Amino acid sequence: MLENFSREACITEMLHADAALIFGHKLVIDQELLDAIGPRLKVISQMGAGVNHIDVPYVKTKKILLGNTQNVIDDCAAEVAIMLALSVAHRAKEGFNKIKNEKWVTGRQQWLLGQEIRNSVVGIVGLGNIGKAIATRIKAFSPARIVYYGRTDKTYANEFNAERLPLVGLLQESDFVIICCSLTNETYHLIDASSFKLMKNTAILVNVGRGEIINQDHLVTALKQGDIFGAGLDVMTPEPLPKDHPLIELENCVLTPHIGSATVQTRNKMAEVAAQNILAALEGKPMPSPL
Repeated sequence: MLENFSREACITEMLHADAALIFGHKLVIDQELLDAIGPRLKVISQMGAGVNHIDVPYVKTKKILLGNTQNVIDDCAAEVAIMLALSVAHRAKEGFNKIKNEKWVTGRQQWLLGQEIRNSVVGIVGLGNIGKAIATRIKAFSPARIVYYGRTDKTYANEFNAERLPLVGLLQESDFVIICCSLTNETYHLIDASSFKLMKNTAILVNVGRGEIINQDHLVTALKQGDIFGAGLDVMTPEPLPKDHPLIELENCVLTPHIGSATVQTRNKMAEVAAQNILAALEGKPMPSPL
């Protein structure tokens, strides 16, 4: 299992391995690495859903079997997305700081007012498995509408009466914009300064996809200027985020350290499926979660 190894150490370990179990996305598995490790490696199993750090086409040209743990993290990631949306909407970070700094105000009805999901428009960028899990939970909060942006219509969108919109329309209409799509060449900096100009100044942005989907510098400017109400991020650029990064000090920005799959139950299941991928591949059987 490769976790927190240097690139050179990973190459050394993989030279003598039939299979590699990868946790996280720090190790870039590209042509250089795959050529360096030689022909022995037969299978790679990613303990996680995202594979933007893996050159999938080149892995396949090397006839190395590849699997991940898709569908395993959906519920956990959805819970984190909802947590972030509610924390920003109800100004939890700002409220905590008021308590800590002895600035808790009583007797003022208009103090520290937030927003509700109820009767709002919730836009989901990427209605895949995680997006579906988010929509399932959002529905319980009685939003006015759920809309989504993606390449294709999803038949299960009917379960939430969700409507597919172009990205521009979703940004203009949504009170909550929740990003849970994969990072690709097409989604890199999908959300930037032009996006914030389209959004309502009361809108809340949540990201549980990948940090690079948002132009983070543009987000900082938008939050400081009040172009949007706030943001909740489980993914950032870089990770870990430097302690002096401006996002940390902003009261309208709630951050969590990429914990979208960080529960005992989910991590245990991820490890189980990742191991099952390897065992099945080495035995010549179909992997439970292939790519």
